[in-house]
Amino acid sequence: MTDVTQDGTPHPSGHRPGRRQFVTGACAAAAVLAFTMAGRPGSLPGFARVFAATSADDSGYDAFIALSQRLTGRASFDKLLGERVYAALARANSQFVSNVDTLSGWLQSHGGVPSDSVTAALKDAQPELATTVGDIMRAWYLGLVGDSPHIEVLAYEKALMFDPVNDVLTIPSYCRDVPFYWTKKPGSS
Repeated sequence: MTDVTQDGTPHPSGHRPGRRQFVTGACAAAAVLAFTMAGRPGSLPGFARVFAATSADDSGYDAFIALSQRLTGRASFDKLLGERVYAALARANSQFVSNVDTLSGWLQSHGGVPSDSVTAALKDAQPELATTVGDIMRAWYLGLVGDSPHIEVLAYEKALMFDPVNDVLTIPSYCRDVPFYWTKKPGSS
């Protein structure tokens, strides 16, 4: 079937004008919807909610990063990953933000002990805080937030579990070298 214009001549591009107009209209509608929804953080879908959650509560995010640094012993984290982890943990547990503040205060009063000691000390007295410590460590080291069947995968390549062996092993995958190895110029050997 040959596509024809309204006057009966064959359409030069072979595409139906109706389909092109539909796609253009659908793209325009999606753009309008995205801009309309941008002012409503509770109604944003998926990844857009991550950015809205972190920009809305920077002090909570800063407290979370400071707590994460204490628990993991790391000086810094990838900013985008940190924002994603914070937003996912806050979505998974409605008490997460207040638990971060409580844990920060607890660590200051107990001298900032390592995370495994924190979990053991909190397990009997305040189990919800011990769970929060475990959730934070799991998010950073495994890149996972939530419980089955609703687990969010936030990181793989940047999950901290690979750091101790990154000088010897590559991240397991179908790739035969480090991620993005094909973007580097080959050696001269």
